[in-house]
Amino acid sequence: MRAGRKLTRVAACAFAVAGLCYSAWVPVQFLNAEIGRAGAYVSELAAVDQSWSWLVRVADVISGSACLAAVALVPDERPGRWGAAGWLGLALLGVMTVLDGGVFPLDCAALSDPACAAAEAAGWVSVSHRIHLGTSALAVAGAVLSLGALPVSALRRHRWPLIGYGGAVLAPLMAVATGWTLVAIVSGAPVGIAQRFQVSVIGLWLLLTATALWRDRTPAPPPEPHVLVEGAGAPPVLICAGMAAAWFHWDRAAADLSRDHTVIRFDRPGLGLSSGHRRPPTLREEAERIGVLADVPLVVGHSAAGRYAEAFARLHPGRVAGLVLVDPSCDPVARPRGAVHAAVVRAVQRALPAFGGTFGATVVASLTMPVAHRFLMGTHDRARAVYGRGRVLAAAAAEWLAYRDMAVELGALRETHPFPDVPVVILSAGPEDRCHHELAELLNAKLIPLPGVGHEVQLERPEAIGEAVRMVSRFHDR
Repeated sequence: MRAGRKLTRVAACAFAVAGLCYSAWVPVQFLNAEIGRAGAYVSELAAVDQSWSWLVRVADVISGSACLAAVALVPDERPGRWGAAGWLGLALLGVMTVLDGGVFPLDCAALSDPACAAAEAAGWVSVSHRIHLGTSALAVAGAVLSLGALPVSALRRHRWPLIGYGGAVLAPLMAVATGWTLVAIVSGAPVGIAQRFQVSVIGLWLLLTATALWRDRTPAPPPEPHVLVEGAGAPPVLICAGMAAAWFHWDRAAADLSRDHTVIRFDRPGLGLSSGHRRPPTLREEAERIGVLADVPLVVGHSAAGRYAEAFARLHPGRVAGLVLVDPSCDPVARPRGAVHAAVVRAVQRALPAFGGTFGATVVASLTMPVAHRFLMGTHDRARAVYGRGRVLAAAAAEWLAYRDMAVELGALRETHPFPDVPVVILSAGPEDRCHHELAELLNAKLIPLPGVGHEVQLERPEAIGEAVRMVSRFHDR
């Protein structure tokens, strides 16, 4: 069973646990005869002064936590507005249910105990008791939101028909139950039956969602690489962006180069507009990707992608026109990871492709990566759309985890594959870097310092990259 399918089933099991624990009040109400079933709130069973209340509170915490975990792991990378609203509604239900049981329980049973009712009216109850009223209302609001939005999303997208059609049945029942409960509260009529109807619908909704996810058979989409070809002229220039970068970071450099070269830009699997991140990246795989995209290219490699360019030249010495390494990653000789460390990293790397397709990854990415992009690389109109995707977050994490392993791969490759006699230019940004001097000696390259320029040379000095490419191109033509 593929990792994504396993993760979907984990989410289904979590929703099932949430639904069952949310319904723990059903058996507990028979253990506490002091709480009226027709006239009392269900939450009175969890009041601090009631027998067996600890059991209800524990069940609430488990239910809310499981609901949150399920929402995080649900396979919905691009949920749309309706889907996002629905999953966030369930997340709100989960958070408020945890707060209800674990943080802000009632002091006493207000509708079942006259003394508690008097204390509540006089304002003698604790802050926890007062806050509980708000968290309970927000929990119901989250359930209402999810029941209103998720069925619409499912029916529009033709996915999870059980959520679509089942939710379409439960949504009006929830509306009736909620209206009935509000009327009972306002009018002073017995509220117990109405509220029990309401929380029963919520528990059933959680179990229905669990069943829909368990039965999900949506196939993984095929890999879709994003490649952009501009201009004309030989040798073709293939641009390998740095770690986690996208094609649009090279717009200015590509516009300059396409005046006299065929310029090829692409996004590695999972990054930019490419899908298909299925396994941890390796140096040899990235080198082979270059060979597939262009025939005898002049390769521009930025940052960590400088390693990919060098590896391609060493593995295919007759198929490279030259290299321009833009502030390349240059580290001391890397040592392999220890056995335990390597095993942990591999386990995380295997889980990342599946995690990248989840709603939780999308939420984390949309909250963090556009901000990080603005801080590191400035603003761009495409940044939020690209870096707000969970798969981009997962692919970026995969590249970061593979950084050391690729350095080890390159070290081994340097011992077995000599570097070909092709022109190489290294653009070294910022203060003088001794490692770049050593790399220039190793590759017999021309080193061009760019003092006062940051690491993102393609954004600050794209003309310097154009000059370096034309310098290499002239040497190649000779």
